[in-house]
Amino acid sequence: MASEEIKETWLTQEAYDRLKGELDTLSVQGREEIAKRIEAAREEGDLKENGGYHAAKDEQGKIEARIRTLTALLKDVKVGEAPESHGIVETGTVITANIAGEESVFLLGNREIAAGTDYTVYSESSPMGAAILGLKVGEKTVFTAPNGKDIAVEVINVATFTG
Repeated sequence: MASEEIKETWLTQEAYDRLKGELDTLSVQGREEIAKRIEAAREEGDLKENGGYHAAKDEQGKIEARIRTLTALLKDVKVGEAPESHGIVETGTVITANIAGEESVFLLGNREIAAGTDYTVYSESSPMGAAILGLKVGEKTVFTAPNGKDIAVEVINVATFTG
């Protein structure tokens, strides 16, 4: 039944407000501006050799893709404070881990949360994220990387994300 679960994304209020603002801007002004650019380029004549037209159409595709991404992300979102660390790896916590012999500090969650920080972000649905989710400080596991290599991980610390 796991495939039937709705995947909820955790975001801070700041991240939610920023992404919602971007979506609103792109959905209205972004679409209007690109439509004007396409129309202006269309009026220049032959569309086959019209670089401005093709550039505007490419930009339109990028805007629409970002709108779809943001709409999907914000559809099933949980907004709130970062979960307080209790020494257990969970979405929204900062993890210090020994990964294949190297210490690494990263945020577990959505990359949009960490905008403006220096944290590397791993999704909880990534192979490593899924493997360490729910582990306690001191626990070890092994996960299989996309290249097929088995990688050992030990959770050293779990901290509250403070932005």
